[in-house]
Amino acid sequence: MQGGRIPFAGQVQNYQTAVQTLVNILGDRDTASERLSQCIFTVGMGSNDYLNNYFQPAFYNTGSRYTPEQFADSLIADYRRYLQAMYSYGARKVALIGVGQVGCAPNELARYSPDGATCVGRIDGAIQIFNRRLFGLVDQMNTLPGAHFTYINAYNIFNDILANAAAYGFTESTAGCCGVGRNNGEVTCLPYQAPCANRDQHIFWDAFHPSEAANIIVGRRSYRAQSPNDAYPMDISTLASL
Repeated sequence: MQGGRIPFAGQVQNYQTAVQTLVNILGDRDTASERLSQCIFTVGMGSNDYLNNYFQPAFYNTGSRYTPEQFADSLIADYRRYLQAMYSYGARKVALIGVGQVGCAPNELARYSPDGATCVGRIDGAIQIFNRRLFGLVDQMNTLPGAHFTYINAYNIFNDILANAAAYGFTESTAGCCGVGRNNGEVTCLPYQAPCANRDQHIFWDAFHPSEAANIIVGRRSYRAQSPNDAYPMDISTLASL
């Protein structure tokens, strides 16, 4: 890991430490468990495993060592283990955020798309394999007593935004608001670089990440589903009401 990023395992360890602190503050484990059972946890994992690992053959050999199915299985095995650890430490309401259309990000378009506009099918195909397994993991976790896990279909939501960009007020769906090169995606935003003047009309902020305007749509539909495919088995507003 580079910089100050904390891996999933480290975040779970930090959560376990925080739970012990909460037990000490509240006085006993039962009171802490009751409090934690009302909290909503959100977990989003996977996009960087594909962007910065599986599809980076110059730096990692996972793309040649694993088929997309095998790689997804490996990620989900780790995911399951960490979610079970969270559950054992009191997490009961958990929203799992699926991976979005990584193959449509400006960096991937710049690198692999012949016309700079068509999403990269082999990348999005691998993402969908992972998301299907994550969907199934929700059902597995919900067999645990008191568990309320739900899957947020970020891929479906983002697909709708891309397919209906104009209806959402976007005029640019393939280039970052800042960046360098083709699609503003060959090099991501540089220090002191002036971003575009119409950031709310861009689906992507930089070479990899959606803009604030796009994220607001994803957030709203995650909280209150606009389509039956947005969340399974419930959206976050329903999760909050339990």
